[in-house]
Amino acid sequence: MSQAATATPTKPGIQPVSFLRYETDFEGFSRDLGDSFRRYGFAVISDHDLAQDKIDEAIDDTKAFFALPEATKLEYVVGKGGQRGYIPFGIETAKGATQSDLKEFWHIGRELPPGHPFRATMPDNVWPTEPAGFHIHLAWLYGALDHLGVRVLQAISHYLGLPRHQLDEAVKDGNSVLRLLHYPPVPLDATGVRAGAHEDINTITLLLGAEEAGLEVKDRDGEWLPINPPPGSVVCNIGDMLQRAVNHVLPSTSHRVVNPPPERRGVPRYSTPFFLHFAPDYVIKTLPGTTSAENPDRYPEPITADDFLMQRLREIKLL
Repeated sequence: MSQAATATPTKPGIQPVSFLRYETDFEGFSRDLGDSFRRYGFAVISDHDLAQDKIDEAIDDTKAFFALPEATKLEYVVGKGGQRGYIPFGIETAKGATQSDLKEFWHIGRELPPGHPFRATMPDNVWPTEPAGFHIHLAWLYGALDHLGVRVLQAISHYLGLPRHQLDEAVKDGNSVLRLLHYPPVPLDATGVRAGAHEDINTITLLLGAEEAGLEVKDRDGEWLPINPPPGSVVCNIGDMLQRAVNHVLPSTSHRVVNPPPERRGVPRYSTPFFLHFAPDYVIKTLPGTTSAENPDRYPEPITADDFLMQRLREIKLL
């Protein structure tokens, strides 16, 4: 028998879903997006409507910030579980892991008006004085991904047989965070990985910057499936909060960022995940239509989004 006949077939991977269909074929867009989430916990969204020139400005400012001297970056370390500002290299650790991830990052949260009831829970942002356009460009990116995330949730709600706008209010003032990630070049003798296997805490995550190889998703058979999206796509995945709310109909899947091969170890990696969260006082409870005889309610006891978040931040050593 020939070698070709005995070779193991290559997995097809996650097929992109065009966001153009959100307006032209919402039913089909919701079905294909939801099917991808149900199968993998992940989806790839192509043809989104975020302006690429503005994304490029934000990424350029991100790179410029991380290129600053370490002493300058450390001036922006603040408390409250790393929810805002700079989090240095070697701090965050995947749940259950013993070694910290090989990354540094910056957190931007929602800008709330004076007197807003969530200001006690959601701290003010910290903005660096350099690069000069950082505040403008990254605040735009936060708002753009927030708006995209709401529309993705509408498609998910429709897919589950719920009203299209079921979760709009739940995330309107959500404790959402834009993370600017820098994975520096990896030494050949490095003992850790860029990001250990983990699931996300939040509702859904929208990720820019996955074109640089390394992101992998754990498939149902236990094998790791590389995510190789077309340029300019958004990679989106289900977080633990939404998995709980939909009673595991859509899974929060374990994923990681592996170290590059030797020929790419000198290349840094940048990405910008947007962690869309429920509002702090939103009560996470099993949504209608997500239970059955085969899938009974796994979470009869509800929990607020803020209590859930605090539990998980302690587990990953940010609190």
